[in-house]
Amino acid sequence: MPIPRRSAAEALSRTLRRHGAAPDAVSDVGAAWEAFAEFLAVEVEGVEEADGDGFIAEWGRWDWNDDLPALSFGRLLAVRDTGGDAAHRQPEYWKVELQLCFAEDPAWAELHDLGLPDTGFDHHAIGAPRTAALAETLRLIQSCPQLAAMWRATPVRSAVTLERAG
Repeated sequence: MPIPRRSAAEALSRTLRRHGAAPDAVSDVGAAWEAFAEFLAVEVEGVEEADGDGFIAEWGRWDWNDDLPALSFGRLLAVRDTGGDAAHRQPEYWKVELQLCFAEDPAWAELHDLGLPDTGFDHHAIGAPRTAALAETLRLIQSCPQLAAMWRATPVRSAVTLERAG
């Protein structure tokens, strides 16, 4: 059964808990990834178009998390805007995100030198295509020594958010 967009962050949080990870205290990145993959297999109500549901993995240092090294798993949703003239309405974009922050470590000190700050959005359909895309994303992350080291580390903090994007 599809989940409402407004409940997407709570749905991800519940899934994290089922995988033994408190949303605000993730200690196992692999378990968090498994929970994220499970969350991505659930339909969200009101997705606007075929490519209105995508996912991305991002990494780097951002001022909103005290410039700590971070790894983020996000789901971007384009949902129907129910207000205004239906002929001219545009979708609303929302991002559900799990952000994992790490302590400084020489293993990922040069995270900014990777060349890519993320995997790019993937919009494969839920089911076998999305499962294959998630496996490819994981292979990409694990092929980079800095990201693989973060994967094996324990985050110092984590958070699940739902925010309007663009």
